[in-house]
Amino acid sequence: MKIHAGDETEVFDLEYIVNREHSDQPTQTHTGTEIKPLQRGLPKTVGSICPECYINIDARLFAEDGKVWMEKTCPEHGYYKDIYWSDVEMYLRAEDFTYGEGKGLSNPKVTDASNCPHDCGICNQHVSHTALGNIDLTNRCDMKCPICFANANAAGYIYEPSIEEIKEMLQAYREMKPVAGRVVQFSGGEPTVHPDFFEIVKAAVEMGYTHIQMASNGLNLADDEFCRKTAEAGMHTVYLQFDGTDDEVHRKTRGKRGYYEKKLQALANMRKYNIHVVFTPTIVKGFNDHMVGKIVETAIEWADICSGISFQPVAITGRINEKKRHEMRYTLPDMVIDIEKQTGKIPREYWYPISCASPFSKLAMAMRGKETINITCHPHCSLATYLIMNIDDPWGTVTPMPQFINVPGMLEDMNKLAFKAHKARFKLLSKISMLNTLRRHFDRKKAPKGLSFKRFLDALTGLVDKDVGRAGRGTQWKLMLVGGMHFMDGYNYETARVKRCVIHYSTPGGLMFPFCSYNSGPFNRERVEREHSMSMEDYNRIHGIE
Repeated sequence: MKIHAGDETEVFDLEYIVNREHSDQPTQTHTGTEIKPLQRGLPKTVGSICPECYINIDARLFAEDGKVWMEKTCPEHGYYKDIYWSDVEMYLRAEDFTYGEGKGLSNPKVTDASNCPHDCGICNQHVSHTALGNIDLTNRCDMKCPICFANANAAGYIYEPSIEEIKEMLQAYREMKPVAGRVVQFSGGEPTVHPDFFEIVKAAVEMGYTHIQMASNGLNLADDEFCRKTAEAGMHTVYLQFDGTDDEVHRKTRGKRGYYEKKLQALANMRKYNIHVVFTPTIVKGFNDHMVGKIVETAIEWADICSGISFQPVAITGRINEKKRHEMRYTLPDMVIDIEKQTGKIPREYWYPISCASPFSKLAMAMRGKETINITCHPHCSLATYLIMNIDDPWGTVTPMPQFINVPGMLEDMNKLAFKAHKARFKLLSKISMLNTLRRHFDRKKAPKGLSFKRFLDALTGLVDKDVGRAGRGTQWKLMLVGGMHFMDGYNYETARVKRCVIHYSTPGGLMFPFCSYNSGPFNRERVEREHSMSMEDYNRIHGIE
């Protein structure tokens, strides 16, 4: 199915091409670098890297046995073949729901890059601006998870920027142009073990960040006083490691017993202090893929504070033979199919790439007359859907939004309306047109009992207003995002995805990196950390640790 959005071109600074039959992108980034259009369909040749030496090589994406495969050959290390997406139909459908691209930053740190992903920092070739800024506070952790990107115990050194350095990294996001960063996530290691953790969160509030979150294992949040201070400092959302709903799963993925009880205590404390949570499971086939349905059900049980689930299929690093990779490999279609089977609630046709939110962003830009955050990531980075429920009766009301909203039609009309809103003199008329468009695609007969169109609009408000839908606000309809983002590894690496990444790391010294050029591929994380680290012995001596 192809969705065509119109035949007109936006003329202001964004240069979005609304006619998706002809092009999905402007021709140049803000700094004048040519943007190569995304290739559609199968088979095709894409840019990639060798998973062992990381040199740039071409890869072929093709369909076989109902799956999408990537194959490539390194002159030195030979032939590789791996599953890219486990369902061809879903792969092709995701390409239908892209609505134009961005033009990157007008002030990138690296202005003369020509070799992605090696000339990184973020560079003139990058076509998406930051939707989420990441800052690693430390590589120390109070756990030793075998599936973690960052681990001081394995690295043998300590990376822990000072609060002054972290403020500079925060400021770097705020100074990005044309869209200043306003959403930040603190990560690690375990961010809560940084000695200045509370002051860092407060600093982000003072610098104008509208949404502050962190990725955490939750151990410290299980302490009532620590959780209270975290809330008071200004933390809004915790992306909580949540690999399953029993202790055995956490023992296998995190190497620790008694961990699940700590999760439940942390959740209870976050409910007490009004901190939102997003469950963040790392899924490994054969380990915990049988748990995805139960994770969805648990999220619904905590609907009053749970904003969503962010499934993360494992990224396979290191030298692993093909048989073992195929046994472990878990892709986004696997997640969709498992959730459909295990919950019986969310059909596979209800899932869309997160990049499909672009028409709403473009409409907001048109009505405001300036650029704002626009999630223009690659269509194969993610798949997601929304569930709506009444937090007073989540199990009795939970319903996938695409059941009662004609999503393809709505996105098509919103994309058209974005162009018309830009040309309109009276922005109030554009807002009325937007409401009428939403109403036209809202099917009351298929909506859950008690959900009127007005209440649906209130739920949409809850996506941007951090106070809407929190516990204690009475009867509330809320939307919960259930999705997955598959971060790349050397075996399934595609440089077109790197250039469109919207999750960026800020580092000491001013450089920024897309997620998949920081944690995989060239592994800029290791280089950056080594340049700004100290030995464990020196760290312990300075901090008086015996």
